[in-house]
Amino acid sequence: MLPRRHPLTNATLPSQIPIFPLPNAVLFPNVFMPLHIFEPRYCQMVRDVISNDRIIGMVLLKAGWNLHADPNPPVYTVGCAGIITHVESLDDAHYNIVLRGFERFRVAQEDQTRVYRRADVDILPEQVSADGKLQLDRDKQKLEQLLDQSQSRTGPEAKIPRDMPTEDLVNTLAQYLEFEPLEKQALLERIGPPERCKALVDLLEMRQLMNNKTTTPLGIQ
Repeated sequence: MLPRRHPLTNATLPSQIPIFPLPNAVLFPNVFMPLHIFEPRYCQMVRDVISNDRIIGMVLLKAGWNLHADPNPPVYTVGCAGIITHVESLDDAHYNIVLRGFERFRVAQEDQTRVYRRADVDILPEQVSADGKLQLDRDKQKLEQLLDQSQSRTGPEAKIPRDMPTEDLVNTLAQYLEFEPLEKQALLERIGPPERCKALVDLLEMRQLMNNKTTTPLGIQ
């Protein structure tokens, strides 16, 4: 499968990109993520990329990151590159930005010679076979049933358009439902939407069993 094209420039993901590690945020393809950038080195990163290809790679920090003396603690190697679609420069030299998930990648090695982290990356295209597409359609029905059974009908999950493409629906739910960061990371590492949807259904069924015992509804962060 060929790598996807940058929706703004028609280019594919570069072999080296800046990476932005966070302890609790996982970006998925075609999903939007608002971010407030305040750390000086990552403010410099934003200034650099908005004058170039506007691409930032989001990666999840590993547990214990805050105990490392190294300013660049370890990250999970699978991440998702995002394109800055909106940027707001604030008076204090900070930024509000919105990323749109573009392409999954695997970190091959890091380049820490600059003020912010960069990485050589290998593209991980989303894989959807003909059989996978059929399975995805079947699992989407289970997914919608689980959402309909949620007790939190006034929460954000009710506002997600059910008529969006199935792949985008799966990725949006994977990003915004209240799962632990490691659960979201595991969803991101699935090879494509069919496998991700199946794993998402499994997680929601498990959460539903827990909710039935505690009467705590499903929710979205």
